[in-house]
Amino acid sequence: MEIRNVGVVGFGLMGSGIVQVAAQSGFKVTVSEVNEDALAKGQKKIAQALKIAVRKGKMEQDAADATLANIHGVTDLAELKDSDIVIEAATENPELKRTIFRTLDETVGDHAILASNTSSLPIIEMAAVTNRPDRFLGMHFFNPVPLMKLLELVRAETTSDETLATARAFGEKLGKDVIVAKDLSGFVVNRLLVPYILDAVRLLESGVATAEDIDTGMRLGCGHPMGPLTLLDFVGLDTTLSICEIMFEEFKDAKYAAPPLLKRLVAAGYYGKKSGRGIYDYSSGA
Repeated sequence: MEIRNVGVVGFGLMGSGIVQVAAQSGFKVTVSEVNEDALAKGQKKIAQALKIAVRKGKMEQDAADATLANIHGVTDLAELKDSDIVIEAATENPELKRTIFRTLDETVGDHAILASNTSSLPIIEMAAVTNRPDRFLGMHFFNPVPLMKLLELVRAETTSDETLATARAFGEKLGKDVIVAKDLSGFVVNRLLVPYILDAVRLLESGVATAEDIDTGMRLGCGHPMGPLTLLDFVGLDTTLSICEIMFEEFKDAKYAAPPLLKRLVAAGYYGKKSGRGIYDYSSGA
């Protein structure tokens, strides 16, 4: 199946990135949000990103204008009815996602593929609430979506060969390098990344080294582009806590258990860069 019209549910951090890369790649994109204010914020974020790209000479103004023209915002999931694929990018709330997919299943055409951008939740549990489990899979993009080259496809037990092939071709048209994972919580990247980040928090918590020294050690000692605690602030402490709790519930393995320090920081509202403070303090703009 050839994909022409793309639907996205959620216009936040991940959703806006998915919308941008799809629109830049020439697809007509309809994005759904809960209200007009949320749509305006997402549209503004993309417009600013394109403006910067034009200013830096990375994009022509005509291409930026065409990208924005490809995006249509709506507040009713029913308006995604003409989509060939719909990618859900809502918060990591299992019941919310299942509710969204029940509605989408009744809304879009029988041919359409449904996909979740979840980073940790089982795909089969979402596919099972629809009448198209064969046309359902995970499409895990990475933040920031316009810059990160990876797309992790997650195949549930029910995902058909045709659906996987169509999703792979679509991902490649978005300029992504595609990998495929089985439907086990965390998939490939987070199965490896989450224990690494949690171990860095445990080192900090036990006083082995300062946050700066832990990050410097991994940057200069292992050649990582950023240290694990800086990465944690970028991903979001609240997001990471949610992911590791889901993975611990799935595997009952201590390496996925949230350190007490992570729980306390999230309880204090220190979510990372997005809130102005996480492991590091960003309130001064430094």
